[in-house]
Amino acid sequence: MSFQASRRRGEEGIAVVIDFLLANARLVLGVGGAALLGIATLAVKRLIERAGRAAEDEKVEQKVAESWEELSLVSASPTLIKKGIEGVVMKHVSKATKQQKADLCENLEVSPLEVQPNLEAKSKRLQLCVLTLQERLQQYYSSRVVLAPQEVKRAQSLALDICSEIQGFLHSRHPDMPLGEMNLGGSLLDDLQVVCADHVCLLVPLQLEPSLWRLIPGEETLLTHPLHWMVRRVNLEYFPRGRSYWDRYLVGGYLSSEAVVSLFSKAVMETVNWPSVSSTLDCLVRPVLGVSDLRLEIRPESEALSSDPPIFISMLPILREGDVVLTAQPELTSPWVNAWHLSLYPWETQRLAQLDTADDGCRRLTLKILKAVCKLSPPLRPLEAAPLANLILHLSDTEDDWSKSSLDVRLQQCITQLIGHLEQGALHSYFKPAVNLLSSLSEDQVDQMGFMLYCAVSDPEILLI
Repeated sequence: MSFQASRRRGEEGIAVVIDFLLANARLVLGVGGAALLGIATLAVKRLIERAGRAAEDEKVEQKVAESWEELSLVSASPTLIKKGIEGVVMKHVSKATKQQKADLCENLEVSPLEVQPNLEAKSKRLQLCVLTLQERLQQYYSSRVVLAPQEVKRAQSLALDICSEIQGFLHSRHPDMPLGEMNLGGSLLDDLQVVCADHVCLLVPLQLEPSLWRLIPGEETLLTHPLHWMVRRVNLEYFPRGRSYWDRYLVGGYLSSEAVVSLFSKAVMETVNWPSVSSTLDCLVRPVLGVSDLRLEIRPESEALSSDPPIFISMLPILREGDVVLTAQPELTSPWVNAWHLSLYPWETQRLAQLDTADDGCRRLTLKILKAVCKLSPPLRPLEAAPLANLILHLSDTEDDWSKSSLDVRLQQCITQLIGHLEQGALHSYFKPAVNLLSSLSEDQVDQMGFMLYCAVSDPEILLI
């Protein structure tokens, strides 16, 4: 009894040390060292489990020696991980993980004498052991990723009602403002929104006279940024200022996106009688204050639906010319008041749909799973949809098999590729290679993402918890 008690105290002490090291690993060791420490911990965990299951002292000593031999096989140099997470480290991590799963499944054999609640709990754990990664991904998609049809219908219906209210208000209060037909856009309309239907874009197309305005690509501007376009007023010698409605929002000879956003903020957000709109739509509608974009928040008025998440509608002024779509988003183009943002979202979405249609592929399905994983995992939450979509587009150039049966393989490839891009600090846009889609991430965010993804290489299912 004395031996058993001392052993338990020793196990608790080791567990405390491991928890402390893992909690502070990133601060002390960086991404590579922290990942290596997490990998080595698997072997230490097996050491403790083996010591606890041993019945005789001789077997305890033998199993401890075996575990320490396995642990010694893990190299102490983080450079192995930086070289693609290959070789000795991954070999023994994979071996340790498989052995742990085998031990878990072995211990879950059900006895007829066990109590019924224990039977149910253990059967669920046993099921997790038996499921393949492909089956786990399908289960995760159906339970966590895909949206309920009634939820999508409700969000679209509310957004359309708001769209009609705003368009009717602008036509009555500003009849001379040249606007195209407003419509909804974004991931909810393209069946790419995941987890919950909580945001919609209300696209407000501005109509410009082709003879008076010219859209200038970002590379041709003084900003030289491929996503920062400008809209120049031309032919002033023949058509002086005042001939176009939008001349009043010129700054330095260019149409100012910041001035346009300010226009709609005053004309819509600050002027519309939102309490009246709320009573008409039987929900609470109010502008979101303290943000740089034009955003409305919609909440259910009924107490029975108070648990439903709010829906946010972003009002987005846009300019269209051919397949070019420019958006007025000062939060993306600041501090340049004249710059418009070139939206690559339509190109990316269209390309993914074309590729999937051509070979009945799972690219969009993979994107939705990755988006859900990032949305539900705090360390990965700063990773937005654009880098994930471009990651899949780049991978499509080298991989031909995107059938549903290869979903697990493609997802694992995406994880490995993403780790490589984080190590390099760059993921270039598929359509604009000069754009680095990871430039907005801080060093600490990259460290947290890298640590999470390093662990997911040996066991991808940790992303599906």
